[in-house]
Amino acid sequence: MNTTPIPWEQRQHFGALDWARDHHDIAVVDAKGTIVLQLRFEQTPEGWQNLRQALAPFGQGLAIAVETNQGLAVEQLLEAGYTVYPVNPKSASHYRERKAPAGAKDDRRDAWSLADALRVDGHGWRPLAADDPLVAELRLLTRDEVALIGQRTALINELRAALAAYYPAALTAFDTWTCEGCWSFVETFPTPASLTKAGPKKWEKFLRAHQLWKEATAEKRLAIFACAAQLSGAPATVAAKSFLALSLVRVLHVLQAQLDAYRTRIQERFAQHPDAGLFGSLPGLGVKLAPRLLAEIGDNRARFASAEGMQAYAGTAPVTFQSGQVEKHLVRRACQPFLRSAIHLWADRSRLTCAWADDYYQAHRAKGQSHACALRCLGQRWVKILWKMWQTSTPYDEAKHLANQRKHGSPFALISTLKTT
Repeated sequence: MNTTPIPWEQRQHFGALDWARDHHDIAVVDAKGTIVLQLRFEQTPEGWQNLRQALAPFGQGLAIAVETNQGLAVEQLLEAGYTVYPVNPKSASHYRERKAPAGAKDDRRDAWSLADALRVDGHGWRPLAADDPLVAELRLLTRDEVALIGQRTALINELRAALAAYYPAALTAFDTWTCEGCWSFVETFPTPASLTKAGPKKWEKFLRAHQLWKEATAEKRLAIFACAAQLSGAPATVAAKSFLALSLVRVLHVLQAQLDAYRTRIQERFAQHPDAGLFGSLPGLGVKLAPRLLAEIGDNRARFASAEGMQAYAGTAPVTFQSGQVEKHLVRRACQPFLRSAIHLWADRSRLTCAWADDYYQAHRAKGQSHACALRCLGQRWVKILWKMWQTSTPYDEAKHLANQRKHGSPFALISTLKTT
């Protein structure tokens, strides 16, 4: 694999790949913009072999633009030794419009427009660097975990809808349906009639066995169970919806087991990375968010030359719109959504254990900002701290950070110091 990019001024050919599920289109232009190759190939081993043969005359390390930064096509290009330049889909759309103002679109034209854009503007683009295998695996694991959590949420919503149709007492008795004990409750007492028949002794036994017995809520729950049969669906509704509810809880148990397996594997991979201690030292991240943050940011220190670059990538930095007398600051949409979500959760959790973070959040709320806006501001502050830690490979030190804040006259350092003394 070629690891040293050819200097831009020495490049004579520029390529672009328009990818699809089962086939791809490649276009190559020379330094004058003349098309020298257009090829469609299948997403098969033979197709990729044909591509490598077709591109061989243009030399190792050919620059190729592509409208994504991940996936099998990108991996194949990197493995073959080409220099890959990822392009934002919105930018790619504008380049396409430059070639086809009338709005005409086809895959060959898309590849050509992107190849010519690389020729004209690519000197300012940053080539894609191959990720460390451990970081790449951790990123896929954490993203897939988020997707599975989304599936669990959807199933829980379906379960709650089914219970609302025939078993409202169950919904009234329990608030948090991500708890496996609540799913087991539906399995043990699938209908209001079966719950009433079981009686108080079995109710209490079940609650204690599944760690759901709390002195503050026990009496209320038992009272709800006693009246469960008074509000129930018609016999046909009970028969059909209880069957659905049982099906859903069985799927939920299986899905939860897989989520637990994902959590174990993510923790194993996270612990193997040299930066695990750095990310793990940050207040509020915990065992779930720390691996997600490491996976999305990676360990290539050259990736973000400044804190501002990381903040823009994370979506915490606002977009400034200025025209004449008008200046507005808008929420940044062009960012990495998985990283933005992780930082949003991190900023919120950090307020629970970090005094200055909560003070910072409350100060922005006092200005009239919304909860989400205040968290973005706090996230912006945290990312700046993280970037410096990341560049110097230094774990977070609360005392050191407060000392730096006091040195620069930050009011939050004084408030935090007074709270802890």
